[in-house]
Amino acid sequence: MEQASPVRSYLEQTANPNNVLVNIGPSHPATHGTIQIIAELEGETVRSADVHCGYLHRGFEKSAEHHPYHKIIPYTDRLNYCSSLNNNFAFAGAVERLLGIEITPRCKYLRTLLSEYNRLADHVTCIAATVMEMGAMTAFLYLMTIRDYIFEHLNHLTGARLTYSYVRIGGLARDLPEEWLKRLEEILLFYERYIERIHGLLDRNRIFIDRTRDVGVMTQEQALHWGFTGPILRSTGLACDLRKDIPYLAYPELDFEVPVGIKGDNYDRYYVRMREMDESVSMIRQCMLRLPSGPVSVNDPRVTLPSKEQVYTRTEALINHFKLIIDGIQVPAGEIYLAHEAPNGELGFYLVSDGSERPYKLHVRSPSFAHMGGMHTLLEGYQVADIIATFGSMNMIGGECDR
Repeated sequence: MEQASPVRSYLEQTANPNNVLVNIGPSHPATHGTIQIIAELEGETVRSADVHCGYLHRGFEKSAEHHPYHKIIPYTDRLNYCSSLNNNFAFAGAVERLLGIEITPRCKYLRTLLSEYNRLADHVTCIAATVMEMGAMTAFLYLMTIRDYIFEHLNHLTGARLTYSYVRIGGLARDLPEEWLKRLEEILLFYERYIERIHGLLDRNRIFIDRTRDVGVMTQEQALHWGFTGPILRSTGLACDLRKDIPYLAYPELDFEVPVGIKGDNYDRYYVRMREMDESVSMIRQCMLRLPSGPVSVNDPRVTLPSKEQVYTRTEALINHFKLIIDGIQVPAGEIYLAHEAPNGELGFYLVSDGSERPYKLHVRSPSFAHMGGMHTLLEGYQVADIIATFGSMNMIGGECDR
């Protein structure tokens, strides 16, 4: 009896029989656990590549349809778990827009400050992982030291090192702890001292340049065709940044530049992120200087829980607390798409409400999913050893690839 042949990928069916097919991942340390790259090799050259990113199943969008709005916040943490706060704020912004809520001035500045602080942590993690996979262990350890200080500091604020759930619809979970801003300035000074060492180790390093310059080159047309955004798009020389193009939060009031690259290669993607980190530090300091006083959450009984003191002493507050916990936030019927400039690029939430306490539909436009769709074009024509450096420069986060 003839056995059925196994399902083969498109590349396995079309590859030149004289070439070698190699599987890289999903169980490979340099593919970060959730990506499979099938490469057709002619000698050491990648003739064609097929990238599969369907190995992580979180069910974010379907789960969101079955949970009240506030209970979706922990799910957004795990989209890009290197910059959870950016995900939190984009989701909350979409819900607040449908509710017609204007957040308080202090909340607006704190969300901006924390967005840039988490961008700093995300870029540090990306560069650290990329250079480590190319053998630069000293640079990796310096960068991870910076990241650990940031994570411990955010832990002091939110109660978690990685997935924060710090946002609330209409505001934030709590205000800054005492002395938090003082410690922030100490960490920024530490960052500047250590990032200077990274520039000295890598910027003109012959080995690093040979591994990154003119490798994984991408034109502006290619980047736009594949829907690339963020540092990857800006590395091609196109100054496209939602913080400038469609300003939100406190960004219209801040002075900052949009760094761009020249060739769109691996080196440009590294250097654009390095420059963006410096801009983030500048914006954080501007937010610290301009941070207004006042509450961090709106005084709106539709979304904000009353204080415990009120709940224990006033019947109306107790009823309000009970209704918000049991029935959830009632968002008016409608639909909206709201996007923020996350560390990886455009992070957008398309939200459809039917007037109930949970979304009828919530779709996320996540940067990494779009980037993996076109990454094969950056691998083809280069060496098999270049796959690791190019993949690292894309900063793929598995939680964003879930569908």
